[in-house]
Amino acid sequence: MFSALGPDGLVALLLRFGPRGAGLVPFGHGLSLGRLRRDPHGIDFGPLEPSLPRRLYTKTRRIELAPERLVEDLKRLRLALEAPANGGLALVGRRELRSNNSWMHNSERLVKGQERCTLLMHPQDASARGLRHGERVRVASHAGVVEAPLEVSDEMRPGVVSLPHGWGHQRAGVRLTIASARPGVSFNDLSDEALVDPLCGTARLNDVPVEVTSAVDQASGAVFDS
Repeated sequence: MFSALGPDGLVALLLRFGPRGAGLVPFGHGLSLGRLRRDPHGIDFGPLEPSLPRRLYTKTRRIELAPERLVEDLKRLRLALEAPANGGLALVGRRELRSNNSWMHNSERLVKGQERCTLLMHPQDASARGLRHGERVRVASHAGVVEAPLEVSDEMRPGVVSLPHGWGHQRAGVRLTIASARPGVSFNDLSDEALVDPLCGTARLNDVPVEVTSAVDQASGAVFDS
């Protein structure tokens, strides 16, 4: 039904039944598409009007910063943080300043220079594994394995490593010449579909259990078991 209206008809319908529209009044003087077109520089509706607390649909008509379900889940969170890591690491993502996701990767000016798709790791974790800054390492999760240069940084928390998202341009069908020359690796190749947040039911895209080893040792690159 809506497709028959076309874009203009749908916008006109939304305006008519919006907060400033005429609604079902045939010759009302509410906001319409025609009026917007007659005023291409905009229409001044006056100062903003407060909408709180009537727009809050909680029982108390207050913003619940600590809902009961979230507070109760803190017990599980504390236990997870206190649980022994068994020598493993937690993988988190990050944004790379000159990438802005992936759409800047096909600009030579922005991708030239040092490698930016690196695995960040705390010096303590690197030393414990005999890994050095700049060497290629293998990152293994239940979902897969990738290789990336290691960047040792004391800005990372011990026990946590980080890969930037938006990389992995080596796949078949990619037609970005510059990006394909510096493909990096995809964070998604390590994401485990079985990891789900128990409170909201969404995929857990961070805190992915991984092991990191030197890429020189081919035998250590196998997907590990918990």
